[in-house]
Amino acid sequence: MQLSKYEGKIYFMSEQQTKNPLHGITLEMMLNSLVEQFGWSELGRLINIRCFNNDPSVKSSLKFLRKTPWARAKVEELYISTQKKINNS
Repeated sequence: MQLSKYEGKIYFMSEQQTKNPLHGITLEMMLNSLVEQFGWSELGRLINIRCFNNDPSVKSSLKFLRKTPWARAKVEELYISTQKKINNS
């Protein structure tokens, strides 16, 4: 039986997947959704990283985000918060 850690708690894999709001969502899907919702300039204002502010593209942003855990965490956090707002509307 496989165990996994999520938000400091240990879950069996099937239990974790039901509690993980990013289950089944790729980084590319998150980024495309945020760009569609906010546009590059607003996204760069919300998360001040160079790949969003200087000649932004999905490809270059994905390359940076995959190598930079703190930046990826900010994107994931913004994506989750926007999805909660959409779902509560």
